[in-house]
Amino acid sequence: MPSTGITTHFDIAFVSLYAFWIFFAGLVFYLHRESKREGYPLLTDRPDRIKVVGFPSMPSPKTFRTSDGHNITVPRVGEVEPPINGAVASSKVFGSPLVPTGNPMVDAVGPASYVHRADVPDLTFDDGVPKIVPLRAAPGWSLADEDPNPVGMKVIGADGEVAGTCSDAWIDISEVVVRYLEVDTGQRRVLVPMTLVRIEGNRRLVKVVSVLARHFAEAPGLANSNQVTLREEDRICAYFASGHMYATPQRQEPLV
Repeated sequence: MPSTGITTHFDIAFVSLYAFWIFFAGLVFYLHRESKREGYPLLTDRPDRIKVVGFPSMPSPKTFRTSDGHNITVPRVGEVEPPINGAVASSKVFGSPLVPTGNPMVDAVGPASYVHRADVPDLTFDDGVPKIVPLRAAPGWSLADEDPNPVGMKVIGADGEVAGTCSDAWIDISEVVVRYLEVDTGQRRVLVPMTLVRIEGNRRLVKVVSVLARHFAEAPGLANSNQVTLREEDRICAYFASGHMYATPQRQEPLV
């Protein structure tokens, strides 16, 4: 009498393997499609009627509710990035590199470019308050006694010239680290990313080798003297980091 067991007609291991492959291919397809909620369609030099999306196509809009009660719908249909006015293409070939026509650090060209993030401060998860604040606005917080306190130190650029004086330190109260140093240039105060700073406690100096002393005066500022928004953070970090390439004409050459 023939057996009625399903395993006598199908190789379970073989079927399981193919089922996994199908599932994994579907997962890759789904994740790749979901990744196109930001940054698509791509900007192109080609006519406006051509949309660079690739395969697979963009997903349908989905609305996410943030912890502070705001709604964000992505993809952001209809939103267009501001045009690049401070650079021109090096040739007429599509995709040619851009050549700066003015001050690339200010015009947001190349390494100085930044994302137009929300113009609101980053908030703590538990209390919903700005997470990056100056020490003057953070009662109960202070720098560790065993570390050099940069407040009051002279700030010098890559040219060795004095750009100003460190007037305060901005801390991240969520991760308990210093994010920025506030520099008083004499005319205004600007923030410098801590990752681009070197403090020499013995000499009472703060060094920033990515830019020259004169560049501090043109650094992006803040709308509120006691808080920094996500968009302002991107602009500040892009400005000072791009100095590694744009601070002097020599840095733009093949050999630095």
